Amino acid sequence: MKIKLPYLPERPEKPRTNGLAMVMDKGLGLRAAEDMVEVAGKHIDFVKLGFGTAMATGRLEDKIQFYKQHGLQPYLGGTFFEACVVRDKFNDYKKLLKKLKIETAEVSDGSIHLEAEEKAKYISDLSRDFRVLSEVGSKDSGIFIAPQKWKKLMQMELEAGAYKVIAEARESGTVGIYRPGGKPHVQLIRQILSAVDGDKIIWEAPNKAQQVYFIKLLGANVNLGNIAPDEIISLEALRLGLRGDTFFENLPESLKKQYLQFNEEGVEPEMEEEPTEEE
Repeated sequence: MKIKLPYLPERPEKPRTNGLAMVMDKGLGLRAAEDMVEVAGKHIDFVKLGFGTAMATGRLEDKIQFYKQHGLQPYLGGTFFEACVVRDKFNDYKKLLKKLKIETAEVSDGSIHLEAEEKAKYISDLSRDFRVLSEVGSKDSGIFIAPQKWKKLMQMELEAGAYKVIAEARESGTVGIYRPGGKPHVQLIRQILSAVDGDKIIWEAPNKAQQVYFIKLLGANVNLGNIAPDEIISLEALRLGLRGDTFFENLPESLKKQYLQFNEEGVEPEMEEEPTEEE
């Protein structure tokens, strides 16, 4: 039996275009995948078979078929795309996707360097037959991409045919849109959102604090990626405001005033001003 609680945010039903969750599958066995889908399948939209793990995964076709049968969209990680490109096997890559009956392709250049125009051509080519997720940002913490370039690349890749652009963070959440310690690049994110529709972006957010940040910034139906299989239910609780970090996000002001404890300065403890870029 479930209780119908008021003041919960509306979550769109699948198939949906926002409020998406992308799970990182780094080598789940079929039974583990079945367990994940049994308890959390309705909250998952995409399953990334991370990096090049598809080449080393047993019963790969069975697992892909299982995900698709249950309304999840599996795809091969961008590193595998890059591994094929660098070896001049792009056509074989497309043939493999069709053989596996995968409908989504990720285009990235986090490990290799691709000129923007060349990457756009790959996106345009793949978008004729597949739903393209295009990842922007480097996996190398030593490479800095200026905000203006982030905006330009995301806009260019969407125009080339990408369904969504992915803001890079790796599975560690310590590069790209985050600092080495995992804190968001606040000004970078704001700059991106000034030029790109937030619904067109999947923000990689593998850590709880990062998920909380984006839910508070953009609401319950923000698109989030690189979620661990055992964190999907916890993420859904965060979206709904049923976890301490987001508990008061959707409640009316009258209830906040009645139940929210303020500190000595009269500031809500979890809702203080965001840190500046210098911080």
